[in-house]
Amino acid sequence: MQLSFWEQETYFKDIDVLIIGSGIVGLNAALHLKQQQPTLKVMVAERGLLPTGASSKNAGFACFGSPSELLDDLQHHSEEEVFGLVERRWRGLQRLRRNLGDATIDYHRWGGYELFDAQQQQLYKACVEQLPYLNRQLQDIIGEPQVFQSADAKISQFGFKGIQHLLLSTSEGQIDTGKMILALTQKVQSMSVLVLNGLEVQALQENAKDVVAVTAQGLYLKARAVLVATNGFAQKLLPTLQVQPARAQVLITKPIDNLKLKGTFHYDKGYYYFRNIGNRVLFGGGRNLAFEAETTTELGLTELIQHRLEELLRDVILPDTPFEVEHRWSGIMGLGTGNAKTTLVQKVTDRVSCAVRLGGMGIAIGSLVGEEGAGLVLQQL
Repeated sequence: MQLSFWEQETYFKDIDVLIIGSGIVGLNAALHLKQQQPTLKVMVAERGLLPTGASSKNAGFACFGSPSELLDDLQHHSEEEVFGLVERRWRGLQRLRRNLGDATIDYHRWGGYELFDAQQQQLYKACVEQLPYLNRQLQDIIGEPQVFQSADAKISQFGFKGIQHLLLSTSEGQIDTGKMILALTQKVQSMSVLVLNGLEVQALQENAKDVVAVTAQGLYLKARAVLVATNGFAQKLLPTLQVQPARAQVLITKPIDNLKLKGTFHYDKGYYYFRNIGNRVLFGGGRNLAFEAETTTELGLTELIQHRLEELLRDVILPDTPFEVEHRWSGIMGLGTGNAKTTLVQKVTDRVSCAVRLGGMGIAIGSLVGEEGAGLVLQQL
C-alpha cells in the first residue's frame, strides 16, 4: 500500500497508542485514554469492515449471570471470585449506560428468565433452594432485594411448551449492539481518535523506544505502546495467552404478529439464549452440540446447530406460532481455558498489554475491561 506524504504525516506519524480491535473493549480503552490524556494520539486498527469478533454480533444481553450459572461457578471458584466477577459485570453495565445513555443503545430493563424443562428438575430445585443466598449476595452488589424470583405464572403468558419452571432476574436488560458500537465509534472519533477499518495487524515487533506493528497491507505502524483487544482472536498476535475462541451461531425471525415474548431468556444452562427485538425473536447458542467444531476463529454456520435452533423455536419457544427465519450469522467469543472465568487484563511486555477473555459477557464487562486496559497503557507511556 502506497501512502502520500500527507497521509503518512496525518495518520501514521507520532502514534502514542495503537489499539488493535475496534470492539467494545478497544473503543472503551480509546475513550478512557483520551479522557485521561486528551493530547495523546490514539489509533484503533480493525482488520474487518466492522468489528470482527462479537461486539456487534452478539445477542445484546445486559446480564451478569443466571442462577444456574452462578451456582455452577461456585463449584469451581471461591465465593469471593464468583461475586467479584458479578460485581465487575454489573459495574461494567452501569459504565456503558453512563457513557452512551440508555436511549442511544436502546436499553430496556425488561427482565431476564431462566427456563427449566422436565429433565432439569434437579437443577431447578437446587436453584430455588439457593435463591435466598444468591439474593443476599446480589443485594450487596446491585442494591436491590429479591433480584431472582420464581416466575412460573408467566410460562403460559409466554406460550412455551414443555417448560416446567421459570426463574426471573429483575435486573437483567437488553441493548442494541449495533447502535452501541456506532455510538462508541462516533464518540471516540469526536475526541480525535483515529479508527481505521480494513487494517489488519499480523505481528508486533518491540524495540527499545516503540513497537512496530506489521500489517497485511504492507504498512509498518510505530507506536509508543500497544493494547491488544481482539478477544477470541488474541492468540494470533500473542500465542502464549490462555484465550480460547468460541463461535456462537445466531438467527433472527421475520416480524411475528402479537409476539408474546418480552425480555431475555436463558435455556439449558445458558447454552441457548433468546430475546425479542421488537416483534422478532433472536435465538442463538447450541455450541454444546459440537464443542470442538465451535472452538474456532472462523465465522460460519453449521446445519447441525441451525437445525437445532429452528427445532427448539418450533417445539418449545413458539409452538403455536408460525415463523420464518430472516437472517443468520455468527460471532467469535473469547473464553478461558478449563474453568477460568476471569478476564485477562495484563502487561505482556514493556510496551504491549492485552485486555481480552470476556467469557461471553462482553456487553456487561467490556466497558470496564477497556478502561483497565487503558490504565495499563498509561503506565507504559
